[in-house]
Amino acid sequence: MIDLLVAGGGPAGLATAIHAARAGLDVVVAEPRPGPVDKACGEGVMPAGVRELAALGVTVEGRPFRGIRYVDTRRQAEAHFRGGTGLGVRRTALHEALARRAAELGVPVVPLRVDARTLRHDRDRVTAGGVTARYLAAADGLHSPIRRGLGLDLPPPGGAARYGLRRHFAVAPWTDCVEVHWAERSEAYVTPVGPDLVGVAILTADRGTYERQLAAFPALSARLPASAATATRGAGPLRQRVRSPVAGRVLLVGDAAGYVDALTGEGISTALAAAAHLVRCVRADRPQDYGDAWRRASRRHRTLTGALLWARDRPRLAPGIVPAAARFPALFSAAVNLLA
Repeated sequence: MIDLLVAGGGPAGLATAIHAARAGLDVVVAEPRPGPVDKACGEGVMPAGVRELAALGVTVEGRPFRGIRYVDTRRQAEAHFRGGTGLGVRRTALHEALARRAAELGVPVVPLRVDARTLRHDRDRVTAGGVTARYLAAADGLHSPIRRGLGLDLPPPGGAARYGLRRHFAVAPWTDCVEVHWAERSEAYVTPVGPDLVGVAILTADRGTYERQLAAFPALSARLPASAATATRGAGPLRQRVRSPVAGRVLLVGDAAGYVDALTGEGISTALAAAAHLVRCVRADRPQDYGDAWRRASRRHRTLTGALLWARDRPRLAPGIVPAAARFPALFSAAVNLLA
C-alpha cells in the first residue's frame, strides 16, 4: 500500500507529488492524458508562486513581469511587486517543468482515470482504479468528478456564471507588467509569455466567440496581429463552491478544492501553497487539519478576489474600479502586493 495516490497530473497534482516525494512518502500520480496538458488560463505566476516553484526545485523558462497594470478607455494604474517578479509562462511549459521534476524524484505517473465510481475509502485506506493508498489527493480540476461524486459541491451562487477564453498572439510584449483591460462586461488579461508571444485571456459572463469578446477592447485589438498563434481554449463556469476540501482520507487540492474567479490571477500560487499543506497533513496522519490549513492558505486570495468580483458585478461600482486604482495608487499597490 502506498502513502498517497494523486488523482490528476496537472500543476496542482504534480506539485503535491513532488512535495510528497521530497517528504519521503511513497506517491503515485494517476493521469490518463498524455502530457503536456494545456488549459485555458492567464499563464501568469505571481511572485509567491515563483518562490514556491523554486523551493520545489522546478526550473521553467518564461517571461518575468514586475507588476500589474489596470487599463480602461481613459485611465490606467500600475503597481509593481515589492518582493520579486512574477513569471509569464505557457501552461504547457509549466506542466513539462513540473513533470520533469517529478520524474527526477522517481514519481510514477500511471495512465489511470480516477473518479468516484472507482473510489472506496474507509478508516485506514483509499482504493481507486485498483490502486490502494493511505490517502488520495484529488487534483482533478475545476469540475472535479471526485468532488462531485463525494457530494462536496455546493450550489452555485446567484448571478451569471463567468467563463474564460484564451489565445496567444505572436507579438513582442509592450510592457513588463500583466495588463488587465476592463470593458463594460468583461476583462482581458495580457500576459507576456515569451520574447515574441503574449497570451490574451478574456473573462466574461457573456456567451460569444473569442472575436466577439475581443471586439470589446478596441485599443488592445489594435496592438494584436489579425491572426492568433494558437486556437481558442475555454474554461468555466469559473466559480466553484465546495462544502469542504477534505472528506475522510480524500483531500482536494488545486481548482478541485474550490474556485472564486481568475480575476486576480492567483490560481497557481494558491494551488502550490495548498499542496505543501496537504502533504504535511498526510505525513502527520492528520487529514482533519487540512481543511483549516487550506482555508488559511487561500483566505487572502478568496477575500480579495471575492470583494473585487462583488464590485465588478455592480453597474454603479464597476466603472470606478480603474479610476479608483489610478486615484489611490498606494492602495492599489497594497492590494497587488497582498496578492503577490
